[in-house]
Amino acid sequence: MRFSMLIGLLRPIGPVIIGISLGFTLSLLSVSWVEESCDINTIADEGIISSQDGSLKGARRPNSISTGNDGEEEEEDFQPRIIPYKPVKQSQPKKLFRAKYISTELGIRERLFVGILTSKNTISTLGVAVNRTISHHLDNVVFFTGTRSRKIPHGMVVVTHGDERLIWNMFQTIKYILEHYITEYDWFYLAQDDTYTQADRIKALVEHLSMDRVLYMGSPEEFIGGEMQGRYCYGGFGYLLSRSLLLRLQPFLENCRNDILNAKHDEWLGRCIIDYADTNCVEEFEGQKYYYYEMGKYSDPSKEDNVQFKNALTVHPVSDPEQMYRLHKHFTEIELQKTYQEIEKLQAEIKNVSVVAFEGNRSALWPVGINPPFEPKTRFEVLRWDYFNEDQVYSCIDGSPKCELRGIDKLDVADVIETAMGELNKKYKPVLHLKKQQLINGYRRFDPTRGMEYTLDLQLEVVNQKGHSRSITKRVHLVRPLSHIEIIPMPYVTEATRVHIILPVTLQDRDQVQQFLEVYATNAFETSENAILTFFFIYNTIEAQQVNQNDIFASVKSQIGAYEHRYPTVRIPWISVKSESPSQIKFMDIISKKHPVDTLFFIATVKTNINSEFLNRCRMNSINNWQVFFPIHFQYYNPNIAYHNQPLPNTMDLVKESGHFDRSSFTEACFYNSDYMATRTHMSSDVQENEEILENLDIYDMFVKYSGLHVFRAVEPALHQKYSYQPCNPRLSEDIYQRCMQSTLDSLGSRSQLAMLLFEQEQGNST
Repeated sequence: MRFSMLIGLLRPIGPVIIGISLGFTLSLLSVSWVEESCDINTIADEGIISSQDGSLKGARRPNSISTGNDGEEEEEDFQPRIIPYKPVKQSQPKKLFRAKYISTELGIRERLFVGILTSKNTISTLGVAVNRTISHHLDNVVFFTGTRSRKIPHGMVVVTHGDERLIWNMFQTIKYILEHYITEYDWFYLAQDDTYTQADRIKALVEHLSMDRVLYMGSPEEFIGGEMQGRYCYGGFGYLLSRSLLLRLQPFLENCRNDILNAKHDEWLGRCIIDYADTNCVEEFEGQKYYYYEMGKYSDPSKEDNVQFKNALTVHPVSDPEQMYRLHKHFTEIELQKTYQEIEKLQAEIKNVSVVAFEGNRSALWPVGINPPFEPKTRFEVLRWDYFNEDQVYSCIDGSPKCELRGIDKLDVADVIETAMGELNKKYKPVLHLKKQQLINGYRRFDPTRGMEYTLDLQLEVVNQKGHSRSITKRVHLVRPLSHIEIIPMPYVTEATRVHIILPVTLQDRDQVQQFLEVYATNAFETSENAILTFFFIYNTIEAQQVNQNDIFASVKSQIGAYEHRYPTVRIPWISVKSESPSQIKFMDIISKKHPVDTLFFIATVKTNINSEFLNRCRMNSINNWQVFFPIHFQYYNPNIAYHNQPLPNTMDLVKESGHFDRSSFTEACFYNSDYMATRTHMSSDVQENEEILENLDIYDMFVKYSGLHVFRAVEPALHQKYSYQPCNPRLSEDIYQRCMQSTLDSLGSRSQLAMLLFEQEQGNST
């Protein structure tokens, strides 16, 4: 009984007692009891680590247990060791290479490269003909030749290998492509200069081929003698090489050069591809066929009725440039007819689909497939119709109510009338035959969403099949639609070119030089802009005679000296001339002779605010031997008119209330000295006959009339001019003087601002 009561009392605390007991037991088992003797050797062996020279160090093993006396001995024997700090050398960070173009960084390549094999004797005849027939259809066409004359035909990229041996030229051509173009293109087309190539069909062919295929495609031929297995592509009809094939061939190209066993370059290349790339020439691949046609020497393309000829990608041989141009005309007409048929087919499909549309046939606007007309939101957006007849137009550039229809406008009207008559006869033949008697009324307007629209009221003579005729009036509507946007390749330019700023200064400009220098110093001197400012002081005869006693530009020259002193690295040269007739061309003749031919000029005025943004655009838009740039600056209005009865703002924004782009001003210009000299040479014959032409023309007119360069004229938001009244020189030519007067009047204020000012004056006078 008592035992059971004892068990009952211990049962609740039993687990606690067992747990405590177990904890003590495990802790005792985990302790390692070590008896350490007083022997130094034992201490050295167990607790202290000996140094290499026999001295004892006070380092102790982590699991050793020492007494207090041992600790004292260890402290006495402990010798601290200083570890010198060695800073970690920072490795130079690798420069991150960023590709110039996004396509390069993403690995996007162009589709087709074209190489033409030519020679010194044919590059200026057949080579030029090939270039004229395919270059505007393809992005990159390169001509490969052994040797060439000193003068290269204009607009051609020519690579010279230095040897006329055909196989050597072929080897060097493949090597050059591998070194310069293999990373940029997926397909490589090679042909001879006596081969006509239908460029659009070649492009269409490669668009349907997989870029990763190892392909050798052309006109398959057997090797001479039949000793070698396989087939090569005959060079006369051209051939396609894939990028994968050339990369596979690249390591063995030198071996191919050492194994020259053929006299023909196309056979040598075919043998090399078969031996080292294990690929034969094929005519058809993945459902795409390489069509070609062998043409007779005196064949007329217009009389060829062969289906293979009509489908041909290449035609060979072409004996002379005239035959090349005839072939090009023939195939262009074929492609044009195909385009017209596709347009008619699409128009018919649109009409069929429009029947089930919500608005029925009304949804198929005329002409079918062309954008609908522009719908104005306000009365200010209404497009203006211009009235014309066959001789005159009743909306002129100079604001006159009527002027003579001439030039490109006259050709445009004649072409529209001819097209209208052709379409009418196509519609009514053979029942009726229509002849134009006269154009009664003509209307045209430019719609930015669709193109040029015409409405013609024609007086026609209608003749039926029996010969009876009568006169009727017919209204015709025509549209000249906008074509697809085409990207024109431009030469490469950089923003590192130094700009030579030429600043003509006359007596009337003298007071504005200080403000010009303040702005220019902030934007150019303080930012170390890569530009040189040159002053061009213009004296008349009386001012030039008094230059030693009373120099009218003495204050300006002292300001120049002050700025040179403030900015020690800056030099501001000046040129002084005496002239009675202020001619831009005469002044530039003097400046041009004092600078190298590769100098980039910017002609400025004292009212021009120059900054880095504009100078960069001047560099980018002026292309040597290609383009000159005439910016249209933003001209601020007269602040007394633009802000009449209002406080003047601290800064003026680029808004229509503060100013406008001055289209009548042609004073600023960016161009290269070499382009100026070449254009000046072209007008020398006219100058000999009439020297007054130098005063009647400005630089803009000279480039337009006498150069073959692109004259690029565009608004320039970074080029501003503050308002200041400046009278126009009556000694200028009539056209230049009228432009100057128009610019001066336009800079007064907007039409609404001037109207409001007149209204207030009339109100004041009436009261």
